[in-house]
Amino acid sequence: MTGIRIRQAAELLGVSDDTVRRWIDNGSLAAEKDESGRKVVDGPALAEFARANASKSPDLLGSDSSARNRFTGIVTAVVMDKVMAQVEMQCGPFRVVSLMSSEAVRDLGLEPGKVAVAVVKSTTVIVETPGGVS
Repeated sequence: MTGIRIRQAAELLGVSDDTVRRWIDNGSLAAEKDESGRKVVDGPALAEFARANASKSPDLLGSDSSARNRFTGIVTAVVMDKVMAQVEMQCGPFRVVSLMSSEAVRDLGLEPGKVAVAVVKSTTVIVETPGGVS
């Protein structure tokens, strides 16, 4: 069993430790005790719980797309020259940075404080594990 401590489970789910404990207490999420007597959640069980309880990001675009990775957030910074721009967004706990043309920034009216959706479509996704542990 891949035991994940309550605090780490809470961080991974974006909730408080108390919320994870309530889910365990009401039977929504199963937990066991590790060899030290601490409550831990089984990794695969946590993954299934996260998938089953994930809320969809609000669709502010109102259109269909083949891209499934959409992050609704707020523009926090725009650095622009004549040709290119760097747009930074805070999408929940994630910082998303996009490089685009300055023309696109002007056309979209992107500026700090504007709500926007970062749509990620990529053929390469790199997955890492903490500390290089597999």
